[in-house]
Amino acid sequence: MADTCAQVLLGTGLTVLSHPILYIKVLVQAGHEPLPPTLGRNLFGRPVYQLPGVFAYAKHIVKIDGKAGLFAGLAPRLCAGTVGTLVHSRVLEKCQARGRLEVSACQKEEGSLAHVVNETTREMVARSCATIVTHPFHVITLRCMVQFIGRETKYCGVFDSVVTIYKEEGILGFFAGLIPRLLGDVLSLWICNMLAHFINTYAIDDSMSHTGEIKNCSQALTGFFASMLTYPFVLVSNLMAVNDCGLAGGLPPYAPAYPTWVDCWRHLSREGNMSRGNSLFFRKLPAGKTYIIDQKRFF
Repeated sequence: MADTCAQVLLGTGLTVLSHPILYIKVLVQAGHEPLPPTLGRNLFGRPVYQLPGVFAYAKHIVKIDGKAGLFAGLAPRLCAGTVGTLVHSRVLEKCQARGRLEVSACQKEEGSLAHVVNETTREMVARSCATIVTHPFHVITLRCMVQFIGRETKYCGVFDSVVTIYKEEGILGFFAGLIPRLLGDVLSLWICNMLAHFINTYAIDDSMSHTGEIKNCSQALTGFFASMLTYPFVLVSNLMAVNDCGLAGGLPPYAPAYPTWVDCWRHLSREGNMSRGNSLFFRKLPAGKTYIIDQKRFF
């Protein structure tokens, strides 16, 4: 219990600190570009047109909504983080308790492929349960953020947002974008753990000094690689969560009404936007796109 409380407190602090960056990321994912491209220089010193980075975007938000504007959607995100940590911890404990009974019958060497598969399966179940339970808060968070595009006030608080979504979309509205989010989480977890296992087993010699640190490093690198590979699932999930919900950021010209998340994926793929919002610091101009000043987006 003490460990869970510590995780909740740590998660809350990290959530508050990282919230402005996530807020800007979501707006970029939705296609909102309030600031025109500027002439800058690339790593080789050549002059190129670049999109404003995260700090310029943050200044723009502060100019309009003040510093408090950077924390739009923070309350439902904190709820999601707290509930998610509790659910994940509880489910993982149940899975591990059941796993200990299975291990007593069939011992598996720690670090073996079978052991990694079992641990990854338990983590997958725990994460998936936490994701499903907290997804309604995730949807509310995204919609509170995307309101910035059209300057709406439709989603003002957690309880009011719950009522609004239920009245307009029913229960299914709370789970918009859930499937691609689950798929992305599961794929990312398996890619990360399997790659890390094979690297640690076949590429790292246990007789080397600082083996533990090297293995931790490989785990971090494979996690980053997995998140890059599965980013399109994150993008599609976030866009489906706000699509056709009555907000300007989820309607034309920003996005058509997608019947399913597969249609959203296909549209983004055709437009070459599968990595939109993936980078917030070094943002290059989209190839073949024209900036529309009055709509504050690329076409």
